[in-house]
Amino acid sequence: MTADTGRATAAPLTYSPYAYDIHDDPYPVYARLRAEAPVYRNDELDFWALSRHADLLAAFRNVDAFSNAYGVSLEPAAFGPDAHKMMSFLALDPPRHTRMRSLVGKGFAPSRVATMEDRVREIALEHLGPALERGSFDFIADFAGKVPMDVISELVGVPRADRAEVRRLADLVVHREEGVFDVPAAGMESALTLVAYYQAMVDDRRRTRRDDLTSDLLDVELDGEKLTDEEVIAFLFLMVVAGNETTTKLLGNAWYWGWRNPDQGTKPFDDPGRVGDWIEETLRFDTSSQMVLRVTRTSLDLHGTTVPEGGRVLLLIGSGNRDESVFPEADRYDLDRDTSKLISFGSGRHFCMGAPLARLEARVGLGELVERVRGYDIDADGVERVHSINVRGLAALPTTVRLR
Repeated sequence: MTADTGRATAAPLTYSPYAYDIHDDPYPVYARLRAEAPVYRNDELDFWALSRHADLLAAFRNVDAFSNAYGVSLEPAAFGPDAHKMMSFLALDPPRHTRMRSLVGKGFAPSRVATMEDRVREIALEHLGPALERGSFDFIADFAGKVPMDVISELVGVPRADRAEVRRLADLVVHREEGVFDVPAAGMESALTLVAYYQAMVDDRRRTRRDDLTSDLLDVELDGEKLTDEEVIAFLFLMVVAGNETTTKLLGNAWYWGWRNPDQGTKPFDDPGRVGDWIEETLRFDTSSQMVLRVTRTSLDLHGTTVPEGGRVLLLIGSGNRDESVFPEADRYDLDRDTSKLISFGSGRHFCMGAPLARLEARVGLGELVERVRGYDIDADGVERVHSINVRGLAALPTTVRLR
């Protein structure tokens, strides 16, 4: 309490994406950032942060002022001019970004993704069958973690026997230890193991082409030259970390928040046509990709604050999706709201290439569930959260279902 007013003094406003309490619930801090410090500065970790929807949208679309060339993560091991060696075109600027994205993006075009629906459904049912038969299962380990991994693996050519291990390694790559401000040793070791695995896969495809995306990448040309092994491996690494992990988290977040908000969560079970609304509101309310990094190409004046050239700027996507000026009653989980302005997949030239596939996997997976399940419960004591600075989601979600 203050001595002269008798009123409670607000705690100092601090934000670090490494903090476990932020992983548990970042949204109260996001609300304070939007209100008190829309251009937030963290001197210790040397970053700025933007939290308002309008500022994030403008930054996504202004590739001349905000660069991806140093990667999209704050961590020292992932940040720097060589970030593209691990995160492919995600860590490139135009024009090279544009050309490479156009090459690899053909496999993720909405028209191509639409042809995958039947196979995605087969994969979903393959994992759902045994889980539903047991009645109790871990939603992440037994379903949400398996479907995206199988879909991505089939696309790029990872054999079925290797998929569980690839997913385990990918989980270790994104996991963060409390108080450690970089990729932990286990994560670095896992990343190197994945790179070696993909190198062996590329070597195999150079000898014998197959009907998969890895083989296709070996045959395309960029600026008149074939992609190097390093460029192909970086793309495969991006697929397993970004393409798999975020969709797993989307499925888990939808299942969790539907349970936490039964007045909303029962709607898709009463009307399967509402599955799309369930997905979109989950993307808004608690998106998998909470933030991405940019580096300023020039000094910028924002809300009376100057961000210098070369400044590291975090774009807090999770905050923008809770901006009350765009989404009234933003902290309420509401399947009836207008979600057309969500920014979960970014905007502009770096709009997420995998968005159509992620939405397809979620629609098919959750759609098959609501057709077979009339209700479910979650063991709150068994819920475990992922600890990552970029990705938000659940590591364990013990579930019991009531079948139709």
